[in-house]
Amino acid sequence: MKIPRYGFAVLFGLALLLFTGYLLADTFLIKRVYSVAAEPASQTAAAQTAAESDEIVIVASEEEAAAEPVDSSPAAEPVTTDTTYSDENISVQLSTYRLYETTVYVADVQLSSADYLKTAFAENSYGRNITAKTSATASAVNAILAVNGDYYGAQRSGYVIRNGVLYRNTSGGGEDLVIYADGSFGIIDEDEITAEELLASGAWNVLSFGPALVEDGGISVSENDEVGRAMASNPRTAIGVIDDLHYVFVVADGRTSDSDGLSLYELAAFLQSIGCQTAYNLDGGGSSSMVFLGTLINNPANGRKSSERSVSDIVYIGYGA
Repeated sequence: MKIPRYGFAVLFGLALLLFTGYLLADTFLIKRVYSVAAEPASQTAAAQTAAESDEIVIVASEEEAAAEPVDSSPAAEPVTTDTTYSDENISVQLSTYRLYETTVYVADVQLSSADYLKTAFAENSYGRNITAKTSATASAVNAILAVNGDYYGAQRSGYVIRNGVLYRNTSGGGEDLVIYADGSFGIIDEDEITAEELLASGAWNVLSFGPALVEDGGISVSENDEVGRAMASNPRTAIGVIDDLHYVFVVADGRTSDSDGLSLYELAAFLQSIGCQTAYNLDGGGSSSMVFLGTLINNPANGRKSSERSVSDIVYIGYGA
């Protein structure tokens, strides 16, 4: 049977449509698990190794990862309220601020060991299109406090090092936050150091979103800096360090009638004002979420309604699952 001339165009158009649909589904919908997250070894032990040797031993297998598990629960019953948590190793104090017509939630955290500052993947898996709400991932790992992470799954590049394990070494040329095994913070440029070199230097977690907001106690963004094409005022998530094992987790509401949101500079100025020596901007917008003792603290702006967006990962405080 002879196919009319226009029939080839129809067939070609249909094939192109199906192929485009597959590419979109593969990019945004189809889950691809590349690796199941290994239970990490104690980062305290890793920090001690770094102090005693020129080389740091990084988790290389699940057997090594399981060799030195961290405490799975506090030794004594913790004391909790709606805004506080304290035990012999962890202290969390929540506060709410109002600035620039924006509601800002701050969790002041003090730890006895860097072991309690952790990260986790949605569904405990590294891959593409693997997401869950911050509250769901926090529940899965028994987090005391959690915020959304850098949403690594929304990008094809940018270093991904979590709990001492390297998952992605493709540079995106960005400015990363390095959380070392001893709990200290550092800011690096991916164009100036490889992921493997970061591991060798003692990196325990590397978050790739940015930019850095505070470095050496000084504001490191200008009033004109912004993430991509984002609006000047947005919901924001940030993490900062004040002193040894003394951190702040910050989430600002935005895009609502009650809360405008913050610019990067406004967020940086606030973090500096509460004593941060180093602070870093994590994924924001509809991703910004803070969960404390199983309760969503802020009001995430997700489209026209207030609800949590599913994200790839979290940063949290806890003893582990």
